[in-house]
Amino acid sequence: MTQVVDALALSLLPDVNPRLLRAACARASAAQILAAPGEHADLLTTRAVAAARSGEAVDRARREIAEASRRGFDVVALDDPRYPALLREIHDPPLVLYVWGTLSPGEGPRGVAIVGSRAGTPSGCAFARGLSRDLAEAGLAVVSGLARGIDSAAHLGALDGQGRTIAVLGSGLGCLYPRENASLAEAIANNGAVVSEFPLETPPHRQHFPRRNRLIAGWTPAVVVVEAGERSGALVTARLALDEGRDVYAVPGPPSGETTVGTNQLIRDGAALVRNARDVLEEMGIEATPRRSPAESSDPLLCLLDRDKPCSLDQLQTQSGLAPALLLQRMTELELESRVRRMPGSLYVRS
Repeated sequence: MTQVVDALALSLLPDVNPRLLRAACARASAAQILAAPGEHADLLTTRAVAAARSGEAVDRARREIAEASRRGFDVVALDDPRYPALLREIHDPPLVLYVWGTLSPGEGPRGVAIVGSRAGTPSGCAFARGLSRDLAEAGLAVVSGLARGIDSAAHLGALDGQGRTIAVLGSGLGCLYPRENASLAEAIANNGAVVSEFPLETPPHRQHFPRRNRLIAGWTPAVVVVEAGERSGALVTARLALDEGRDVYAVPGPPSGETTVGTNQLIRDGAALVRNARDVLEEMGIEATPRRSPAESSDPLLCLLDRDKPCSLDQLQTQSGLAPALLLQRMTELELESRVRRMPGSLYVRS
């Protein structure tokens, strides 16, 4: 407990960031830095030195840990065996993680991050959900950011596949964002973890999300970008992943699509193209046999269909966002492949 308190106290010092703290911890332990902060004045500001000398940071750390425990959260320090192994290797890992749920030692190397636009299209979200489900069924943990759109779909897919999923926040656990994902966050905590490097009551400031993105990028060996606009935060995650030596994969889309210009650019720049879960598993060198065919279950249209509840073409068009001609062409192909069945009244069900 003392080590956790010291690590958290160090991270709570004013005017510090993870990179400075890592440089300081390369010289001495957290306890040694707090005991003699003046010896590290080249890395710590006057305010930080004063907070360490007064004991203010340690007192706050103890209060934070007590409050986290009261709410059912945990605080995991960098040297804890539960700390994600790959995340520990990035340039500026956080000294502590606040955790709602459980961290599984060693799950990072057998995991994948799935990210994308908060304004994901219905077909993009359906694809992300199906892809995530297939990868979860293949035994991969799915990491994302709990944001609206593609991130939420990725978490839901992992839950559909009865797998583990990790949500990384750009706010404190006590200021869950977005609020409408509270139920989803609880489900994630019961099947994985919701984590943050920020103190409990930290609001979701804009500058926090690039910091959040580096954790998503560093948690697993690979990042899949499903949909991304020209200035999407998902592209920031992709760049951070490349900086950390991680692989980046992308899902192609229409050349003129607002949410696919970023993924198409990634593919042009060398990202591996992803059509289904099998592509991801092959790129990662993972041999796994999902319970359902990845090519089948992560098809965007198949993800919208049920075996028992017929769906009309109008409903499929609304949910998929496809042009009527393209939709009809694809449904005909799926019918010829015996993957969908047409019912009376031009209704469709999954075969």
